[in-house]
Amino acid sequence: MTAPEGEFSEMQLLETNLWPGVVPKRSGKVRDVYDLGDRLLLVATDRISAFDWILPGGIPDKGRILTGLSSFWFAHLGVPNHLLTDDVDVMGLDLSADERDALRGRTMLARKVRIVPFECVVRGYLAGSGWKEYRASGSVCGIPLPPGLLEGSPIGPFFTPATKAETGHDENVSFQVMADAVGAEVAGTLQSKSLDVYQRAADHASKAGLILADTKFEWGFDEGSGELLLADEVLTPDSSRYWARDEHRPGGPQPSFDKQFVRDWLETTGWDKSSPPPSMPDEVVAGTRRKYIEAYERLTGRAFPYE
Repeated sequence: MTAPEGEFSEMQLLETNLWPGVVPKRSGKVRDVYDLGDRLLLVATDRISAFDWILPGGIPDKGRILTGLSSFWFAHLGVPNHLLTDDVDVMGLDLSADERDALRGRTMLARKVRIVPFECVVRGYLAGSGWKEYRASGSVCGIPLPPGLLEGSPIGPFFTPATKAETGHDENVSFQVMADAVGAEVAGTLQSKSLDVYQRAADHASKAGLILADTKFEWGFDEGSGELLLADEVLTPDSSRYWARDEHRPGGPQPSFDKQFVRDWLETTGWDKSSPPPSMPDEVVAGTRRKYIEAYERLTGRAFPYE
């Protein structure tokens, strides 16, 4: 386990190295994933990425926030999902006491699934790549929208799938492209389930004073039973765009509860986005952490347990 030097070093987990040479591991931008044979161990680190780069350093407790929120949503929604347990003490893993402490709160033991090779994106508001596409063509993923909409305007909600990219950005595609790839029946099921989950989550977020502007889901088929399961993380600030409802003003970017705080700072640094990014100052790290924790506490209705 490694952590950077600095004010928050004792609180960060940037990398894990469990059972080296014994258990296969792959690392994404945030998660280290261990293949346990019939199950997966997903460890959410405190790494943070922006503009397709992983930044030096991280956001303390970010992995615990993502895992805690995902676990909350899996339980709240009651949708069949891949989570077996998020309690590291009952996973039956061969870990040292230090490893167990480091993994506590940020680890999920999950069923193995065959992931559908599309991000199932649902957009309820015009933002991000959808806003850019609308300005260029008047549509989003082939769905024509009325003229005169502003950035941040409510739409749909619409199901707008995207291809999954190993590096770089996902690419928005039409529903027909997805249907041609996975079959009309599977595509229709993914669309209806994604829209249903989005709407129920948006209703809950609204009661917490938040707007769920958009989100992306990953679905997969259980490798044993073939059941369709909601997988990976769900409805976190990394996979979703949350706005404060009382601050919503269409016509520009909205204050959000995600890593936009980091993106905004990077835009002021003169970084060229083609070379390694600069290190975040402590105030940016602390401000981003506060945003993530506020989203956690609003959505779950409980205090973040690692303060």
